[in-house]
Amino acid sequence: MTLTQERETSQQEKESVIFPSDDLYSDEPPLETELHLRQIILLLKCLEWLWRDKNDFYVAANLTIYYSRNKRKNEDFRGPDFFVVLGTERKTRKSWMVWEEEGKYPNFILEILSDSTAKIDRELKKKLYQDTFRTPDYFWFDPYTGEFAGFHLVDGKYEPLEENGKGKLWSQQLGLYLGIEGGLLRFFTREGELVPTPEEDAQSERQQKEVAQQEKESERQQKEFERQQKEIAQQKAERLAAKLRELNIDPDII
Repeated sequence: MTLTQERETSQQEKESVIFPSDDLYSDEPPLETELHLRQIILLLKCLEWLWRDKNDFYVAANLTIYYSRNKRKNEDFRGPDFFVVLGTERKTRKSWMVWEEEGKYPNFILEILSDSTAKIDRELKKKLYQDTFRTPDYFWFDPYTGEFAGFHLVDGKYEPLEENGKGKLWSQQLGLYLGIEGGLLRFFTREGELVPTPEEDAQSERQQKEVAQQEKESERQQKEFERQQKEIAQQKAERLAAKLRELNIDPDII
């Protein structure tokens, strides 16, 4: 056996090894553009902030999902741009290994379309998420063209979701609407309210406090005005009474 053959054989043996759990790091390429990155970060921040008091979910972006029945790193893996798993422990992970997570697959997946991935996202991944992952909610969005679609698994097949009349699609799994706001995809509550980032929430809270302070100051000024008017009226009444007394008229009997 030549040296080259020995190296090839050694490499093949390494690839066939079942890796320990801790060795399965995510192996996803970086997101294609800054806008893709901003979109993913925005969704992560919003959902984690909204569910900050919950501990039974996992949300990740651009993270590898390993689902090999043989528990191998070099077969059966895919990295969605954004996914959510419900009913699991909220903790950091190097990757998502189905065999280490009680066989759980994502409940919700979102792919951010690009020129190089759009066809795969619309066809190959859609079929994979439908037939293998059995992910109930699958969405995709293109931040450059605004293309936006969502699907829900019905009897084993993805059925396209219909807009609610305001351009938003309902995610049954998340209990939230998704819709475009300011050119990016955002979450909305059942009532249609925008799910904020922590920064937006803090700003809103500051604004509410400022409004409350303004209302309080306005109320104080109104009370001061009423007090002054009452005082002026009292002074006028006293001057009138004094004038009547000068004329020998008792103001109390008028």
